[in-house]
Amino acid sequence: MATLNQWIAGARPRTLPAAIAPVVAGTAAAIPLDRASLGLALLAVLVSLGLQVGVNYANDYSDGIRGTDGERVGPVRLVGQHLADPGNVKLMAFSFFGAAALVGLALVAISQAWIMIPLGALAVVAAWKYTGGDNPYGYRGLGELYVFLFFGLMATLGTLYTQAHRLTWTGLACAVGVGAIATAILVANNLRDIPTDRESGKLTLAVRLGDRGTRALYVLLLVVAAVALLAVALDQPWALLGLLAFGIVAKPVRSLLSGATGRDLVPVLAATGLFEIAYAVLLAVGVAVSAH
Repeated sequence: MATLNQWIAGARPRTLPAAIAPVVAGTAAAIPLDRASLGLALLAVLVSLGLQVGVNYANDYSDGIRGTDGERVGPVRLVGQHLADPGNVKLMAFSFFGAAALVGLALVAISQAWIMIPLGALAVVAAWKYTGGDNPYGYRGLGELYVFLFFGLMATLGTLYTQAHRLTWTGLACAVGVGAIATAILVANNLRDIPTDRESGKLTLAVRLGDRGTRALYVLLLVVAAVALLAVALDQPWALLGLLAFGIVAKPVRSLLSGATGRDLVPVLAATGLFEIAYAVLLAVGVAVSAH
């Protein structure tokens, strides 16, 4: 039976910045409109965290029962390492999805942003289908697209819409920036897992691109995040404070480009997660300063 610490590790805490950052960025985009709401932002964070933890447990369950998680470097695999009953891991995944749905309904009711109900339902279905079901799209190299769409565009613009009831070009730029970094987290993760994924037949984008192409993609995503920040700065000049966050990934990028593999990529993952939240916070501070 898994211990509490193993259940916590199975939730993959290092991925949680990918859930918080888009809410911070979306709230930042609402500041120039004088519509930023801390209360609505907190509810959005709870929704996003519920979806993130839910998809982490769902991936653990689905990969574990498919036998693709037996030999892995990185976080605890509850099913793959036979630490927990698969049914309990699946139940945990849907418990977090359910909690996210309930908080999401409260967020929609308060904000009157009714369009978020079908979009939220789509997010839950997509979270499960990532590695679950008969034809998981994560096994066909589409995982990065999912992360960019749901933990970039939808989470950021959804946050903005619940607070301001409109979308802006600044909001879109913020969404692209945090979405690119969230995608970079998955790219680094899948780079680490290329050998085991290839052996088990899990054709992630990293397996398809190969080692060299995946490393180039990671750097390209960071460039996209920088360009998005410059786009925000066209209207909100102090948003350039976000450039300070790039110092966090300077050493990890050098490590990645030097050919780090396996466990040596774990610090790259951790740093990219920290970078994403720092990017979003500094961006928000910069937008707040520019707007006032």
